[in-house]
Amino acid sequence: MNQPKEEPKEGASAAGSAVFIKEAAAWDRFVSGSEKPHIMQSWAWAELKAKSGWRPHRLLIERRGGARVGVSVLERDFPKIGRRFFYAPRGPVVATGWRPEDLEQLFLELAGLAKNRRAVFLKMDPDVSLEQDWISSDLRGAGFVPATGGGGFAGVQPRCVFRLKIGASEEELLKNMDQKTRYNIRLAGKKGVTVRPVSDRAEIETFHRILIETGQRDGFMVRPLRYFNDIQDLMGPRGQAQYFLAELGGKALAGALALRFGPVCWYAYGASSNEGRQHMPNHLMQWTMIRWAKSQGCGLYDFRAVPDDPNPQNPLYGLYRFKKGFGGDLVRFVGEFDKVYSPWWYRMWAYGWPVYKSVRKFMRGPARKAGRNE
Repeated sequence: MNQPKEEPKEGASAAGSAVFIKEAAAWDRFVSGSEKPHIMQSWAWAELKAKSGWRPHRLLIERRGGARVGVSVLERDFPKIGRRFFYAPRGPVVATGWRPEDLEQLFLELAGLAKNRRAVFLKMDPDVSLEQDWISSDLRGAGFVPATGGGGFAGVQPRCVFRLKIGASEEELLKNMDQKTRYNIRLAGKKGVTVRPVSDRAEIETFHRILIETGQRDGFMVRPLRYFNDIQDLMGPRGQAQYFLAELGGKALAGALALRFGPVCWYAYGASSNEGRQHMPNHLMQWTMIRWAKSQGCGLYDFRAVPDDPNPQNPLYGLYRFKKGFGGDLVRFVGEFDKVYSPWWYRMWAYGWPVYKSVRKFMRGPARKAGRNE
């Protein structure tokens, strides 16, 4: 690999070469060619997060002239204490032919980086399922501990998702869906609903307006418009992001955002208006996005979060049932692991940070309205 290299200041090992990657194409070649490429380990994803205060570090372990393992780590400051924490979303990344010692060296290099940057801990949530868990023992052996999660999706990233293999023909994919899902896809078409890809600012604003409406109806906060414009600016030209609008008679009823990296497509955001829901625009939208992903060479479509407890009493059961109808497989990940570099500060974060956030929220007064463009 021909990447610009910057030698780490700490933890270098003669067993392999540790380099920080400074060039986008080189990093994305490594990640997209890895065993399990993920959009959250891509160059553009870290650049997107950099716009909201994160600092990226992209570390690679090479051995015998080839890239073995790597990780894109995001760094964030704790308020007012001169300390930081690391987060590696869906990392690490491993190339074909990697060995346990490569991963061990990666963790040693990260410890050196943490010392230099005064990081309290590193959080990882690998893209590894419980059924194919090859990493938990390596993480525990390196001193990582399972993190405690919470909330409807149990963690920073969802613990459970539906994933659909889309290598089969469209006819076969439709055949494998629930009968009700197929019916709703066809119903939307018969009612005159159309779905099209969009990319200009006005159409992204339309998507965002519908997303705000969805958030107000379902009770969740929505990121500001500029975040979605940044996604388009950073990822759209790379072919890694595509917005969609579902319309009836020229009126937008629903919107969605798909993210693509390597052979995988993720359903990242979905929005639906309070009007026209009886015409099933979201079913046709998902089917259109699946067909788009196939046209881009993807073999896997990720529906993203579903609840860990799929029973009819769960308030998120409707979401589970909707995604299940497309015929995908339920995937449960190994979850989050933390590597603690400063135990005292880590305890302060684990127990004091929730209190700090509660006090800050109280001092700020009523919650800001969903979607405020700030």
